[in-house]
Amino acid sequence: EALTNACAEANGVAYEYSLFDKAYSGMGTTLVGGVIKSGGNGYIINVGDSRAYHISKRANSIYQITRDHSLVEELVEAGAITKEQARLHPQKNVITRALGSEAEVRPDYFEFTLQPGDILLLCSDGLTNAVPREQLEQLLRTGRFYDLPDLLIRTANENGGPDNITALLLCVEEVR
Repeated sequence: EALTNACAEANGVAYEYSLFDKAYSGMGTTLVGGVIKSGGNGYIINVGDSRAYHISKRANSIYQITRDHSLVEELVEAGAITKEQARLHPQKNVITRALGSEAEVRPDYFEFTLQPGDILLLCSDGLTNAVPREQLEQLLRTGRFYDLPDLLIRTANENGGPDNITALLLCVEEVR
């Protein structure tokens, strides 16, 4: 409920700016946010194509928690294009849901559980568009946790990163 309320508040502010200031007309942005509670229970919301990933060192797996609200994601789900074609599609940045573009927005909501040693990555499309999934997975598996945010952003920039790049990581030390 707190995440949904925060999303509604942020959407309202952004939408009001778009109505009262021509410089912001038609603007929109993406959002990914979360809460981790005791016991390792996690809750994520997203709007647009900013993502959350669950990295389990124990299971040696990386799982994309969120689903992009984008034209190419809809094309992939419909079977019209492959994931690889989506990565290179000329309209890959066309989002179908954004914060601030309408008076109300509906975020997607996800629940998951983190174990000790697991990592949660929240990131913008500036990271995922510039760093192919295979490279992202390799960096997350081999990098030292405290170096990972800088490493991910540096790699995105080295790969041409034309967009803003955000990477926030949380490591679960122990579950109480």
